[in-house]
Amino acid sequence: MVACAAMDLTRADRATLLAVIAAQAEEIALLRAQVAAQAEELSRLRAQVTELAARLGQDSTNSSRPPSTDPPGARAGKAPPPAGKRSPGGQPGHKGVHRELLPAERVNRVVTLLPERCAGCGAALAAEAGGGDPEDERRQVVELPPLAAEVIAYRLAARRCAGCGRTTRATAPAEAGQGSFGVRLTALAALLAGRYRLSKRETAACVGDLTGVALSVGSVSALEQDVSRALGPVAAEVAAAVQTARVANVDETGWRLLRGRAWLWTVVTATLTLFHLNRSRSGEVARALLGPLWSGVLGSDRGAMYNWYDRERRQLCWAHLKRDFQELVDFSPASRPVGKRLLAIEAEVFAAWHRFRAGELDRGGLQAELATRQAAMRETLGEAAAGPDGQAAGVCGALLKLWPALWTFAAVEGVEPTNNGAERALRPAVLWRKGSFGCHSPEGGRYVERILTVSATCRQQGRPLFDFLVAALQAARHATPPPSLLTSPTL
Repeated sequence: MVACAAMDLTRADRATLLAVIAAQAEEIALLRAQVAAQAEELSRLRAQVTELAARLGQDSTNSSRPPSTDPPGARAGKAPPPAGKRSPGGQPGHKGVHRELLPAERVNRVVTLLPERCAGCGAALAAEAGGGDPEDERRQVVELPPLAAEVIAYRLAARRCAGCGRTTRATAPAEAGQGSFGVRLTALAALLAGRYRLSKRETAACVGDLTGVALSVGSVSALEQDVSRALGPVAAEVAAAVQTARVANVDETGWRLLRGRAWLWTVVTATLTLFHLNRSRSGEVARALLGPLWSGVLGSDRGAMYNWYDRERRQLCWAHLKRDFQELVDFSPASRPVGKRLLAIEAEVFAAWHRFRAGELDRGGLQAELATRQAAMRETLGEAAAGPDGQAAGVCGALLKLWPALWTFAAVEGVEPTNNGAERALRPAVLWRKGSFGCHSPEGGRYVERILTVSATCRQQGRPLFDFLVAALQAARHATPPPSLLTSPTL
C-alpha cells in the first residue's frame, strides 16, 4: 500500500521528498560535527580544569615552591600519621646535650663561697677543706661586661722647623682612617645587617643599644661599603677557587636589583660557598661561575639552565624528584599510580643511602642495593613515557633523557643525592630578600655577594665571622694582604 502511495507520487513530490531527505542528512552531518567539536572542547576543558586544580594544590611537597609560600593548613587534607609514631622531642634513653664547663684558662674570675655554719647543728665550720670534705661544686656563669664604645681622639700636632721654617704635621695612623668608626664597630654593623638580616634602620638602633653610638641609616650604608671593599679580594679568591673543585652544587633564587628582576646564584663546594648576582638565569651564568675548564660533578635541580653540562657528570637532586613524583600523585587519577610507584622507589633509594652514610654499606654494597631499584625505576619510567597520560609521560620522558644524572652519587665519592647544600646556602639570602627591597645600586649588589660569600663560607668552615671581618678591615686599612678563606682556620 505504501509502495502504491509512493508510485502515486508525482515527479514534483518525489523531488520535494528527496530534497527534504538531503536537507535532513546535511543537518545530521552538521549536528554530528557540532557534537564532535563539543566533545573535543569538553575534553580540552576537563584537561584545563585538571591542570588548574593541580596548580591550586601545589605546595612545597609537590612543586619547586619553598615551604615559606605554603598557606596555613596546606596539607590539612592529608591523612594524619599512623598511630605509634614517636612524639616530638627527646626520646626515652636519649642522653641529652648539656653545656660543658669551660677550661680554667677561659675563666676570668673565681668566687669561692664558704658555708659558715653547719646546716644540722649550727656549729661553726672551718675555712680550709679537711680530708673528709667533698670536692667543691663548680658552677659557671657566662656574662658580658658592660658594653661601651671607646672613643679615641687623635690630635695631629704640627711643628714649624726652626731651620727652614717649614711646618710639618703628624701623619694619622691607619686606625684613624678617613671615617669616624673603627674596624670592630664597622664589622659589628656588617654582621648585624649582612649575617643577621637586620634592616639598616634596625642595625643603627641595635648598635646604639649595645654601644651607645648613634648611627644614621646613611652611616650604615657607608660602613657596608667599607666592608665590601675589604672583602672584594676575599670573594675574588673564592670565585677562582670554586672553579677547581671536584664537586659543586649550584642553585639560584630571585632578587631585586635596581628595581628590576635579577637572580642570586650560589656555588657550593666542600669548603667554599660563592654568591653572585646577575640579571640572567641562563646557563651562561653557571658556565661563567664554574669556568670554561671545569670538569667536576655538577649537582643541581632539573632546571633547563643546566642542560648544557654533560649528563654523565651531573647529579640531579632527588629531593626535587620526590616533589615531581608527589605532583604526579596529586595531579590526576591517571598519573597517580605512576607517582606512587616512583615515590616507593625513591624511599628505597634514600633508605640505602642512609645505610651507606651510617657505615652499614660500603660503596659496592650501595651500588648492589640500588641495582634493583634502578631496574624498577627504568621500567616504570619507560612504561609511563609511552603511556596515554601526558603529565606522567612528560616527567618520565625527561628523566629517561637524564638517566645517568640520577645515579652519579652511587659511584663518585663526595657527591650527595640531593642539592640540599646549595638550597641551605640560599635560605638566609631568601629570608634577607623577604625583609628588604633588594639592592638599589651596583655597589649594593656587590656588598650582598661578598658578605653572603664570606658569611656562608665562615659558617661552613667553623670560623668566627666577626673576627674574620675585623681582620679583613684591618688588612684593608693597613694595605696588607687580606685573610684567606682557602687556608685552614685557626681556632
